Amino acid sequence: MKKLAVVSVLMILVCALVSAQAVTENPVQKAENVQFTDSCGRTVEIPADVTKVAVSGNVATIFMASIAPEYMCNVNSTPTAAQLEYLPAVLATLPATGQLYGGKATINYEELIATGAQVMIDMGDYKKGIAEDLDALQAQIGIPCIFIEADLPHMADAFRSLGTILSEKAERADELAFLVDRTLIVAEVNKDSIPQEERLSVMFTSGSDGLGTNAKGSSQAQVIEIVGAENAIVVDKVSSKGGGNIVSLEQVYKADPDVIIFSPDSIYSTVASDSAWKELRAIKEGRYYEVPGLPYNWMSMPPSLNMILGIWWLGNVLYPQYYDYDMISMTQDFYKVLWNCELSAEQAKGLLGIN
Repeated sequence: MKKLAVVSVLMILVCALVSAQAVTENPVQKAENVQFTDSCGRTVEIPADVTKVAVSGNVATIFMASIAPEYMCNVNSTPTAAQLEYLPAVLATLPATGQLYGGKATINYEELIATGAQVMIDMGDYKKGIAEDLDALQAQIGIPCIFIEADLPHMADAFRSLGTILSEKAERADELAFLVDRTLIVAEVNKDSIPQEERLSVMFTSGSDGLGTNAKGSSQAQVIEIVGAENAIVVDKVSSKGGGNIVSLEQVYKADPDVIIFSPDSIYSTVASDSAWKELRAIKEGRYYEVPGLPYNWMSMPPSLNMILGIWWLGNVLYPQYYDYDMISMTQDFYKVLWNCELSAEQAKGLLGIN
């Protein structure tokens, strides 16, 4: 019955996708400028044919690199050589203009203006005051500024909004929105199928020492509960910043998670022999894993499109009896769709940490 439910919903999505594509094949005469209402409720006048986009930060960079890298005028920061192995090569040639929000809020307004962008797009979690911020920025730089909410629940609609703004990319936007919808529907059906007694508690670490944690309720930890697990770390004041909440080893032992997920470039490779960590049940039982990290961390940092990969990966790691598929071929398929990147089986294994 579970599989029939998934198939039925996916068939509906396919029909919707085909219908959307049919609309794009019958274009109508466009005005020079159009009105667009963003996720803040702001109505912004933008060109009808947008082909030059400035991004405000990391999340918008990831979305634009997936849907229309050739339209990008900038990046928040230049990708590393390791990231560029999987990302569109054009990202290495674009000016790095900084970040509008967050701890690394260093956006360079002069460089942003010099890009010649027709519109500046900010994407991510909704923040109080963002409408006022973008109104002020728009007045300062003279470029239409738009906010698109793009957390996991809004991610498919975020792609559809980009398809509206980038009219020539509407079909591509629908393809990516369908991928998001498919992922979340499969996760919801699987989550509902997992009995409460089979639900695992998971600690998701951040930082090199493993004591930065993405606690329950953090936007960085959304994948854990979406796949049907419980976040082992519960704190009074949740941080959704990249470093998460700092905890002590005493707190970790008290939480006693079934599974520990380590971020890349952490103590993952040494915890089994580390006297401070090796007595944890998850370590002793070998139920600890390193989340894949290229071109972006699959579960967070930033909490963006990369989390779609994290849902398929973590679900398969925790509940292979429900998330039953070959993760190697799944990784190859997703990199092709997301980044137009053809992975060999060996490359996919390397990303997944499979020997």
